[in-house]
Formats: sequence, C-alpha cells, structure tokens
Amino acid sequence: MGYRDDINNLIFNNDLEGLLNKSSEFHGHICSFSAYGVKAGCYAMRKLAVSDEGMEQVIAITETNNCFSDGIQLVTGCTFGNNGLIFHDIGKTAVTVINRKSSESVRLSLNSDYWDSRKDVYPELFDYFDRIVKRREKVSASEKNKYFKISEEMAINELKMPENEIFTIKRDKTEPPAYAPIFDSMICSVCKESIMESRTGIKNGSPICISCNSAPYFFMDGNGISFQK
Repeated sequence: MGYRDDINNLIFNNDLEGLLNKSSEFHGHICSFSAYGVKAGCYAMRKLAVSDEGMEQVIAITETNNCFSDGIQLVTGCTFGNNGLIFHDIGKTAVTVINRKSSESVRLSLNSDYWDSRKDVYPELFDYFDRIVKRREKVSASEKNKYFKISEEMAINELKMPENEIFTIKRDKTEPPAYAPIFDSMICSVCKESIMESRTGIKNGSPICISCNSAPYFFMDGNGISFQK
C-alpha cells in the first residue's frame, strides 16, 4: 500500500499549495517558513526524481529546528522516527536532500537578502510576529486571528516566487550516511524499563539506564542540541 501516494502525487504535479495544506496538519498552522520547507522539499524531490517509503531511500539533512524543518519532513518523508532526517545544529534555514541510490543531492539555503526584503513587503506581519511570537505579548483574539490570516496569505504568496530567488541552490554528489543501526533492547536493573542497548550502562554488573544512573545525555529543545550533565 502506498501510504504517501497522495503526497507523491502532489509532488509530481508540483502542487505546492496542496502540500502546504498537508503540512498544516503536521505543523499546526501555515506560515512562511513551513512554506519554504515545502517549496525546498518539493524542488529537491522533483530534481532528484525520488519518492520515499520511510526506509531511508531519501536522506534530508536539515540545519535548523524551526518551522522550515516541518515542511521538509512532510514533503520528503524523512523524519527522526524513520532515520531519514538528520539534524545538524548549525542554525541555518537550509537542507540537503540526498538520493541514497545515486548519491545525487540538492542543497537549498534561504537567501538572506531575499528574506530581508520580505520585511518591506509584509511590514504588518513582521510587527505581529515580533509582538506575538518573539515577545509573547497577550493580544486580542481578533489580532491573533489577523496574524494567522496574513501569515497564511504570505505563505501562499511565497510559494509562487521562483526557487532561485528564495534559495541559494547547489546540485552535487554527497555520500549518504550508513543505514541506521538496529540495536537490541535491554532491561534496566533498577526501573525495569526497556532501553536501547547503545544507551545502557553497567552498574554492579547489571544493566542500568541513563536516568537511573544519573548519567549525562544530549537533548534537543527550542534552543537546539544541548548537553544535560
């Protein structure tokens, strides 16, 4: 069964607005950066002539954890769960999509001059974004609704802009990473919960999880990747 047939058909037809609507089911709303992710992902998938079944046929290396990456995940089918999505915590609105079979790749990065020019085109939206999203101001329901409305209007308009204006685009050959290893599970001797073998420590000769061992670990939140000591 082709679980992604509807998305693949939208990609084949270059139906960016249809893909953006699909992405809103995943992302929760429509905004310019999810639109850029949809546009970048669709461009790459079409240029590489690939489709994805969640088996690492396609690899997407994203360099940001903002809304852009949700558009990328929806269109490419690459997610953390299926090991197709790789996160480089660089802080750039950029992605490299790789066809594992051919090693062909496309990297798209948001053109900073283009993005700066949007402030003159959508001044009201940028003001709302600063107040509602950045500064977390409490605003009326009507203002919030207006923010979402003009944000959606901008996103749809941006889909119509040429890719080579929005992005710096590079075609290349990129060696894909090895397939993700599959680890056995073990049972923590303290909490009795199942743990991935590669995350298991040994204490007093018995397996122990990171939590019970009070061991340091990496985590990701809105700030990116951090280290919990």
